[in-house]
Amino acid sequence: MRRREFIGLVGAACVSVSPFVARAQRAVPARVGFLGGSSSPVGQTLLSCFLSGLRKFGWTEGRDFKLEVRWTEGVVDRYSQFAAELVRLNPDLIVATSTPGAQAAQRATTRIPVVFVAVSDPVASGIVASLARPGGNITGVSNFLPSTSAKLIELLKTIAPDLARFCVLHNPENAGKMLELQELKIGGQASGVIIEPIEARSSEDLERLLSTRSHFSCDALITLQEALTFAYRKRIAEFAAQNQLATIFQVREYVEAGGLMSYGLNFCEHYGRAAYYVDRVLKGTHPSDLPVELPKTFEFIINLTTAKSLGLAVPPTLLARADEVIE
Repeated sequence: MRRREFIGLVGAACVSVSPFVARAQRAVPARVGFLGGSSSPVGQTLLSCFLSGLRKFGWTEGRDFKLEVRWTEGVVDRYSQFAAELVRLNPDLIVATSTPGAQAAQRATTRIPVVFVAVSDPVASGIVASLARPGGNITGVSNFLPSTSAKLIELLKTIAPDLARFCVLHNPENAGKMLELQELKIGGQASGVIIEPIEARSSEDLERLLSTRSHFSCDALITLQEALTFAYRKRIAEFAAQNQLATIFQVREYVEAGGLMSYGLNFCEHYGRAAYYVDRVLKGTHPSDLPVELPKTFEFIINLTTAKSLGLAVPPTLLARADEVIE
């Protein structure tokens, strides 16, 4: 091959390098945007879980990457605002938490790689084309399997078989929670349980709902996890205890705040798993080549003190299934 032809081929190859690979080859620290839901102590803990995951892959904050964090504090409209703000900073990658966060990041950029975490159903939400082949510039880890919604009903019925009407507290502006609500309705029909949706779009809505028992014409409460309800977890648990409502949640922190039970992911591990995707993308893998990961392990927590205050005798078989019992 002639020298001129060789140089031409090398030049063409350099031009055709994916922007994702080009970013990975930069010698300066990578810039990572983080779009989070709540700056509460638990939100900070989840961010720490993510950063801990990155350290396992050899990434040290300050030396290998710089982090730009934006918290929406449970206000759904802020996801779009802060996603656009992060895009203007031109980071090497954006980590987007929750379904609204991932959707906002998807709308904000088709150029910058996006890794999502804690997204309920990325296909149904229109975030990815498929789990195996996400397409576009976005991929990540999902926190949802349809069977887990039916499990919430099953566990409540196990501890109190006579329960027949379940309120479901959710934010209708969170597309992921609407998908989970639909799964609960299907599970309710199969179990002979009435599902009554209770909508809360804002802290004002929650304050109004929790002001009186009359807003909850049910004998059990399922609260779907998201930034808004998470911020009110202690208030929700106290309200349920005062009004003799059996409760089940999707993350353990609600039970630690006084709720009856939770069944769902260990979110620290979940956020840590997102670090794998960030590592791969920053090292040059295109997001479309990384299949979306579904949850594999779940934890079941019971607050025995709350059960006793509600006059509920927890069956030994249910206690034996618990990963942790709070007394």
